[in-house]
Amino acid sequence: MPEVEIGKVTDFFAKPVVAGVELSGVLKIGDKIHIKGSTTDMELAIESMQIDRVDITEGKSGDLVGIKVPDRIRRGDKVYKVTE
Repeated sequence: MPEVEIGKVTDFFAKPVVAGVELSGVLKIGDKIHIKGSTTDMELAIESMQIDRVDITEGKSGDLVGIKVPDRIRRGDKVYKVTE
């Protein structure tokens, strides 16, 4: 499936398992993403997203959003939106 880079991981929090992502494109609830790095390779659908602990339905370029992830990821990992 084609992918478009839409951000990079800036932070990771173990409890709850959340990634801080700086967006370079638009990301909405329901979008499928692929997080890739030297030791990371994970795909997931966005179920919830927050800015400063406030739920949002869409993030845009320049936003720093928090998204729940199923497992550990690392700073610098690239975030791609899967386009179908």
